[in-house]
Amino acid sequence: MISSGIQTAAYIFASILFILSLGGLSSQESAKRGVIYGIVGMAIAILSTVLGAGVKGHVYIIIALSLASVIGLIVARKVEMTSMPQLVAILHSFVGLAAVLVGFGSYLDPHTLTLQGSEHSIHLVEVFVGVFIGAITFTGSIIAWGKLEGKIMSKALAYKGRHLVNIVLMLIIIVLGVRFTMAPNTTGLIDLMIMTGIASFIGVMLVMAIGGADMPVVVSMLNSYSGWAAAAAGFMLGNDLLIITGALVGSSGAILSIIMCEAMNRSFLSVIFGGFGNASVASSMEMEGEVTSTSHLQVAELLKEAKSVIIVPGYGMAVAKAQYPVFELVQKLKAGGKQVRFGIHPVAGRLPGHMNVLLAEANVPYDIVMEMDEINDDLPKTDVVMVIGANDIVNPAALEDEGSPIYGMPVIEVWNAKKVIVMKRSMAVGYAGIENPLFYKENTDMLYGDAKYSVDELNKEL
Repeated sequence: MISSGIQTAAYIFASILFILSLGGLSSQESAKRGVIYGIVGMAIAILSTVLGAGVKGHVYIIIALSLASVIGLIVARKVEMTSMPQLVAILHSFVGLAAVLVGFGSYLDPHTLTLQGSEHSIHLVEVFVGVFIGAITFTGSIIAWGKLEGKIMSKALAYKGRHLVNIVLMLIIIVLGVRFTMAPNTTGLIDLMIMTGIASFIGVMLVMAIGGADMPVVVSMLNSYSGWAAAAAGFMLGNDLLIITGALVGSSGAILSIIMCEAMNRSFLSVIFGGFGNASVASSMEMEGEVTSTSHLQVAELLKEAKSVIIVPGYGMAVAKAQYPVFELVQKLKAGGKQVRFGIHPVAGRLPGHMNVLLAEANVPYDIVMEMDEINDDLPKTDVVMVIGANDIVNPAALEDEGSPIYGMPVIEVWNAKKVIVMKRSMAVGYAGIENPLFYKENTDMLYGDAKYSVDELNKEL
């Protein structure tokens, strides 16, 4: 066992490491170092907590940690990068469920009955709020996982009057909260259980009302919720480190969600309460022109003649695991004296930074990976743009069609380049469920097929 002074010092050191970890994740070059800081900080946090004064049942704790570690290692090794968003979403649900269980356990703890006056009232508020946030996070994350996994339809399921229903449910929860804090002993358990059921329903309906185009923001938002749920659990358990860690995760997730909403020209509140990404919205734009296809040989000849090439990756590249042959293609083009860069949209893929991670996995140099704002101005001077598995993030309807559900969202304006090659399996719509006028433009050709196979064929031709 360690003394409370040593435990406090360990908590402070772990908190510093967590802050350094977040700082390291702010850039690709320092991301690996940031992850290591986080791992070391979490190891210190777990050991100092388990070895702290008053902790009993070490055998059970060690067994639980061992089993969880084995499961984590197996899952991490088996999950593909394309399924990483689903994994993150389901892990958020675990944090929410943990907060709910901690809340009920804390309320039923005999020690709670010994608290008196304001101290007892404050603790009951902590329990109520913690369970509320945890329940919303739990069910909301499960729905997000289902949408990302394809188990649940991706389009927004927004019913009329949903906001009024949510307001009524929140008023009921407030009434239950007042009753709960005033109930003697543990007689408020029924109120707590009813509130948990209502909060779980709200979590389902909030995420169901959010369309597929918003799923990267939803994952980030649920990350924030899980942080606040952890912080609430920290208050219930009287654990300072859990409060600090939860606050770091909660605030950073909220900031990331706001940044992504700004990049999509959307209100943060409109994303949270649904109404964006609904495929049923009528479009006033008719598809004009014809879709033309091309061959691997023709694209290879086009690339040989080009002086500047920009590659815009999307979820299709992740599915096909094409990042490795894409980097090989980049090396061949650069060896031929051509300028090659990547254009990354803030919400490309199904997870914040999804494309950046894939490219880093393939050892693509950071200096040729550009953000959307950096690359759009150069597109009119670009000879060839290769769109690999992207759809909604290169859709002109976002700028031209006021009836489109993605209208107003900044996109990578690839159609301004001299030539656009779109690599897709078919003419199927993207995750937002809408048509893409880009495919019908005169300077656009479709190269159908699996992205990895197509890039491999281009490499052979080159």
